[in-house]
Formats: sequence, C-alpha cells, structure tokens
Amino acid sequence: MRTLVLNAGYEPLAVVSFKRALVLVMNEKATVVELVDGDPVWGTRAAYDRPAVILLTRYVRVPGARRVPVTRRGVLRRDGHRCGYCGSSASTIDHVVPRSRGGEDSWENLVACCLRCNNVKGDRTPQEMRWELRSALKPPRGGQWTVRGADRTDPRWEPYLALAA
Repeated sequence: MRTLVLNAGYEPLAVVSFKRALVLVMNEKATVVELVDGDPVWGTRAAYDRPAVILLTRYVRVPGARRVPVTRRGVLRRDGHRCGYCGSSASTIDHVVPRSRGGEDSWENLVACCLRCNNVKGDRTPQEMRWELRSALKPPRGGQWTVRGADRTDPRWEPYLALAA
C-alpha cells in the first residue's frame, strides 16, 4: 500500500510507503488527509489508521519547471505499450530519427515499437520507409507524470493529482 504526499499548498510531491507516511504522521511532520478504511496498521501497543494521503505540516516548494525525464518505461507507458508504426504490442522503443543521424533521446524522437518494426526500420527514418506515425510525439503531462512514483494511482489520489495537472 502506498501513500500520496502533499505539500502544505496541497501540491502532490511524491508517493511513499505507508510505513514512511506513518512515521511522518507520528513525528508530527504530516497530517492524514485520507484514510484507508478497514485496514489498520497493528503495532505492539495500538492500531493506527493507514494513511492514503498525507499533508506535510511545513511548506515544501515544488520546482516550477518540472520536466519529466525520458525513460524507456515512460515512453512505453505514454504510448500505451502499442507500436507507433503498426499498432501491435510494443516491447521496445525506437528513435524516429536514428541516433547515427543526430537523433536525440527526447520525448519528441522516441516511440514505442514492436520488435518486427524496429528490425525492419533499422537505421532509416519513417519517411524513407514510407511509414507514418500513428500519433504525434509529445512529452507527457499531468499529475501522474510529475509526481514521483504515481504511475499506479489510488482512486483516493485523483482529486489531488488533478490539482497538479
């Protein structure tokens, strides 16, 4: 079970384990905003409510220009694990403009790709292959992308992640 951490301005910061969240609450560094009903944490002396969302008691500044880092997992997630060329299940990524031709590791140049299309395309551009991309390549946006660890969200987090978007 994981817990969403908000700063004092209700901006999502990170996702931590419920143990870390409970320690922050017990040390009075955070307060519980949302609970997991019916699933307490049992200690040696008492039972504690399991936090789903906590709010830090002191303000923590969120950097304004939070850019989502480019990762293989992120590209696959952005494209829904579907090949950007044929639409089948993707297990790898491809540089639209190959690195050997100056292509960069950026959201605008990487696409999820199936092994077959990746091997057939090789060191060529989609234009040379007369292929078209199924969608425009853009950096991902939204709270799930800017909050570290929020790739698998809890329904209780949605109102707070919507504020980050």
